[in-house]
Amino acid sequence: MDVLSGIMSTFLDYCYAFTQSVGYPSYGIAIIMLTIIIKLVLSPLTAKQIRSMEGMQLLQPKIKELQKKYKGNQKKMQEEMSKLYREMGVNPLSGCLPILIQMPFLVSIFYALRSYPYDPAYESFLWLSSLGQPDETYILPVLSALSTFLIQKQMTGAQPDAEGPQAMQQKIMKVAMPLFIGWISLTFPSGLVIYWIISNVFQGAQQMIMGRLKKEN
Repeated sequence: MDVLSGIMSTFLDYCYAFTQSVGYPSYGIAIIMLTIIIKLVLSPLTAKQIRSMEGMQLLQPKIKELQKKYKGNQKKMQEEMSKLYREMGVNPLSGCLPILIQMPFLVSIFYALRSYPYDPAYESFLWLSSLGQPDETYILPVLSALSTFLIQKQMTGAQPDAEGPQAMQQKIMKVAMPLFIGWISLTFPSGLVIYWIISNVFQGAQQMIMGRLKKEN
C-alpha cells in the first residue's frame, strides 16, 4: 500500500507541476485533476458495475415472480433464480469485482492525501486556508454528505428493490452512510474531502451519460 500511496503522491506532484507550468500553481486544481485521471482509468470497471446493476434491475419483475411462487421453498427458489441468471447472462456478483479492484486505489489516495506535504505558500484553495486541514466552515463536509447521498440514491435506483428487513436496512443505509461520510469529513484534510466529492460527481455523471446513451440506442 505504501508503494501505491507513493505513486499517487508522485502523480499529484505532476499535476501540481502542470498548474505551475500554466502560471496558476494550485494544489486544489491538482487534486481535482488527479481525481479525474483516476476515475477515467477506473471508468471501465465502474461502467461494468453499473451495467451489472442495470441488468439486475431488468430482471426484477421475474425475480419477484419467483420469490412469490417459491416463497415456502428457499432451495427451489434459489435454483430457479440461478437458472434465470444463466439464461439472461447476468451474474449478480459481477458488480462486486469492480468494487474490490478499485479499493486499493481508494485506500492509497486516502493515505497519499492525508499526509501530503503541501507547500505552505500554495496550500490554500478557494475559501480554504489549507488543504491539509479540515474545513472549518463545514461546507466540504456538507457537500461530501450530499454527494454521497445523491450517488447512493442513483446507484440503488439501478438495483433490485429489496423486501422485508432488507428493505428497511437499505433505507437506513441511504441516510446513515451520507451522515457518516459527512461526520468523518469534519476531521479529514480538505484535500481528501475534495477528492471524495469530485469522485462522486464524476461517477454520477458517468452513470447519467450511460443511461442516456442506453435510451438513445
